[in-house]
Amino acid sequence: MLLTVSKLTTRIVQLFEQDDLLRDVQVIGEVSNWRRAASGHIYFRLKDEGATINAVMWKSHALAQSWLPKEGDQVIAHGYVGVYPESGAYQLYTNRLTPAGRGYLYAQFEALKERLRAAGLFDEARKRPLPQLPARLAIVTSPDAAALRDILRTLTARWPLVEVILFPTLVQGIDAPQRIAAAIAAANRYSNEVAPIDVLILARGGGSIEDLWAFNDEQVAIAVAQSAIPVISGVGHETDFTIVDFVADLRAATPTAAAVAAVQGRLDHHAQVMARMHTLHRRIRQRLDQERRTFERLLMRLQRIHPQRQLDQARLRLDERERRLHWAVQRALAQRGERLRAAEQRLEALNLLRVLARGYSIVQRMDGSVVTDPAMVHTGELLTVRSAGGEYRVEVKGEEASQ
Repeated sequence: MLLTVSKLTTRIVQLFEQDDLLRDVQVIGEVSNWRRAASGHIYFRLKDEGATINAVMWKSHALAQSWLPKEGDQVIAHGYVGVYPESGAYQLYTNRLTPAGRGYLYAQFEALKERLRAAGLFDEARKRPLPQLPARLAIVTSPDAAALRDILRTLTARWPLVEVILFPTLVQGIDAPQRIAAAIAAANRYSNEVAPIDVLILARGGGSIEDLWAFNDEQVAIAVAQSAIPVISGVGHETDFTIVDFVADLRAATPTAAAVAAVQGRLDHHAQVMARMHTLHRRIRQRLDQERRTFERLLMRLQRIHPQRQLDQARLRLDERERRLHWAVQRALAQRGERLRAAEQRLEALNLLRVLARGYSIVQRMDGSVVTDPAMVHTGELLTVRSAGGEYRVEVKGEEASQ
């Protein structure tokens, strides 16, 4: 049978298409000659110790990959085997690539985790506290994700006053790490240039380790660490841990849990406000009591040192001294009156007129001297005689010696 090249190739293509085994295969092998074309398609080879097969992954499938291998990685390629007519060569058309065994991904995860830990990105000291009542909140996630709806529903129920700004991004695929990092950077620019954002939620719903692999990317981890906005990670389910969980300021088990952590519930807030009001009232009462006691002490001190009080006390002291002075004057006058009366009595007793009234007389010489001895006078001398009735002069006629 004589066939043209085209007919032969077409026949071979039909044979491949009719073989159910080749329509859905999983091939394990080592990646080599890895190349990404400008078109976005990826070309590589899979090999083992006995054979090599060419492989291709179209751009649409490549963009859906959360993880891409590098040269020398062991992978499982999912797809089908077909013939490329232009070259007549068969090749593996790959629609999904996964690591050959979870141990490989785990080793990558642990290696990056240790490197970032050594760089200090996991240190508790760099974790920032979250505001209790954020006014503005950013969400970095897929706009079509169920995680976004869960977050918005939770925020509305717990604290509807918060303003929510979505920064949409891919959360899965080869371009997801770059897009996530760019969305975080955009949120920070918005916070700096437009309006401050209090907290950022980085979220994605659950999935396989490959689906979540974008959140194990170093580029995303660094973007979270460099964010000036506190970051809550809510990636996957409760049992899922990614690198961003260790870098974020707070790790929440799910997107819904991230929303719960971001804002307080209205009832919780009301209870907290009431508790603080009670504490405030108690402290105000204590302060008022303290200030009242202080005021009373100061008032008593002021009353003691008040000028009017001092003046009143001075007046009392002056009145007391005046009373004592009056009493002292009266007493002194009384004492002096008594002494005067005694002196008068003594003077009265010694009064010359009283003596003369009893019949005595006083004889004085002309020079006024009192004659107390007859020898003081001479015969013919004029003398003055004072008696109770008056004075008269006498002349001495002679001298006689006293018997």
